[in-house]
Amino acid sequence: MSTIKDIGKGSAIAALAAILLAGTAGYAAPAADVSKAPVAAVPAPQLPSTVKIAPVPAGDQDKTLAALHDELQRSINRLMLPNQEKPYYIQYRLLDLDERTVVAQFGALVGSTTTRNRFMSVDVRVGDYKLDNSNFIGDRGFRGFLGGSTGTVGIDRDYDSLRQDLWLATDQSYKQALDSESRKKAFLRGLANAPTIDDFSQQPAKVMVESHLEPDWTARNWETEARAVSAQLRKYPELENSRVTYRIIYATTYLVTTEGTQIRTGRVFAAIEAGLGAQTSDGTPVHNFYTSYANRPQDLPSADAVGQQIDKAGRDLVALRSAPTVQDYDGPVMFEAPAAGSLIAQLMVPSLGGQRPPISANTRFQQAMDALGGRSDWMNRAGQRVLPPTVSLVDDPTAADFQGQKLIGSYSVDQEGVAAEKVAVVENGMLHQLLMSRRPGPEYSQSNGHGRSTFLGEARPMMSNLFFNTTNGQSPEELKKKFLDACKQNGQKFGLLVRAMDNPVIASSTQDELSDWLGVLATGAADGARLPLLVYRVSVDDGHEELVRGALISGLTVRNLRMLLGVGNDPAVYQFEQSQDAEIAGTALGAFGSSDDGVPSDVIAPSLLFEELEVHGPHGEPRRLPLVPQPPIQ
Repeated sequence: MSTIKDIGKGSAIAALAAILLAGTAGYAAPAADVSKAPVAAVPAPQLPSTVKIAPVPAGDQDKTLAALHDELQRSINRLMLPNQEKPYYIQYRLLDLDERTVVAQFGALVGSTTTRNRFMSVDVRVGDYKLDNSNFIGDRGFRGFLGGSTGTVGIDRDYDSLRQDLWLATDQSYKQALDSESRKKAFLRGLANAPTIDDFSQQPAKVMVESHLEPDWTARNWETEARAVSAQLRKYPELENSRVTYRIIYATTYLVTTEGTQIRTGRVFAAIEAGLGAQTSDGTPVHNFYTSYANRPQDLPSADAVGQQIDKAGRDLVALRSAPTVQDYDGPVMFEAPAAGSLIAQLMVPSLGGQRPPISANTRFQQAMDALGGRSDWMNRAGQRVLPPTVSLVDDPTAADFQGQKLIGSYSVDQEGVAAEKVAVVENGMLHQLLMSRRPGPEYSQSNGHGRSTFLGEARPMMSNLFFNTTNGQSPEELKKKFLDACKQNGQKFGLLVRAMDNPVIASSTQDELSDWLGVLATGAADGARLPLLVYRVSVDDGHEELVRGALISGLTVRNLRMLLGVGNDPAVYQFEQSQDAEIAGTALGAFGSSDDGVPSDVIAPSLLFEELEVHGPHGEPRRLPLVPQPPIQ
């Protein structure tokens, strides 16, 4: 999956080359004595004449904010082509990234790297807040909602080098903006009913300069821990592959705009992700995974605690490998927490955002989004019932913890420089408000601080800490009894209980396997295909549980939540990474991310009981088993 961290590879090389080679510069390279006079007389009515530079803490030697500010000021005064309109908005984003990654397999170290990178993103808008060059997919294909220029910059925080990079990127972003605006207006002139929703919302300036974070890799010996943890799986010869990844990220993000916003924020994030794979006797691939996330490296669980969880994941996979296949089923299904949290994440990702879709001259874009389950069921439904009357839904990025557990989706200001807000999405089952970035929608015109991204990806309205609350939750014992009673009333001998949902992005060990799993989901995403991982067949007579494999739930969409048969009183925190991959972000597959490129998020939800769901048996084709058995592990 491509992210900003893949810059310099594949299509990213072509994009960056186009930025650097297209056309000639519209204004000169920065110099100490450059004139501040405009190069043309056409006015730029909406840009301020000056933007004051934000102060940094005493003794701070970081010149990044100063370079961003100074080049922005020069762009305000000089950026213009003759007889063309000036920009009304310019935004500079910069990411200072230090990352430590350690990968181990069956007790052996596979990789150990420490990297440092700096990336910039330039967004130039022409037109005005109502109609500008953004949010348009023309006949040349999708060029991004913002149309900005992105690339790498020097890692030593050199003032002059950064301004040079910004100068070139701003020049090309401006030219691209003029071209996109022209094509967009030409397309709109041909429409009988052109959209009237604004392209960009005005927000008050935000100034926030936090202390600069410097990486510290010495909290624990990560290589030793990765070896020890992955060695737990040596006792399971049935496993064909495994990997345990420790990832620690120190990220400092800068944002400077012509509206006066100047932000420098730092964040530390730590992750442990493990994927395990095997094959059944008939060649069907099976897998399992484990994740743990924290806001600080020292807050990750100890090696002993992780080792116990990895060992359990290995035992579960061995059991799954020999489990019988599930038979087609239509009846009550119960999701225990936190499997219910994972399910809610998948159901809610497409529907929580209230921003407008892009104007597209190519209908295939919207068709592709619809096919991947990207259509929102909650758009234009404010004031209508979308959940049971006893359920409320709140997204609160300002919440730091839940029942003593630290939350990873917390932040104080979003990626567009808007202060984070607690949003009551659903109150007593009625849709009240959707999550918003600075791209307006048909019902809401202002951001509520939910424009989120990572690694300078496009800011989208995303959940942060999503709380699924109920006023009449039942105890786990009561809910399970209700589940079995419903099965009996249907005349069924057993019901299905889900203890874990799958995440193929983390669990898959090869690109082919990942493509196969995502292909299964993608072909049915629009119709509510869901992939549970640990499913148990529960006898209605004595409650006996039997693990089964190969289940695929169909027809499960956000609409099914309106008719829940029961809700528990046992909320649990489900932590995950929302995908920033351009092809699946904002769709039903958007909940499948990893720490490599995802947006940290939490869902706090109790167990859920559905009265009737359709579950199908094994899918996909078995693979040929290896000709020679795997070598023994000493």
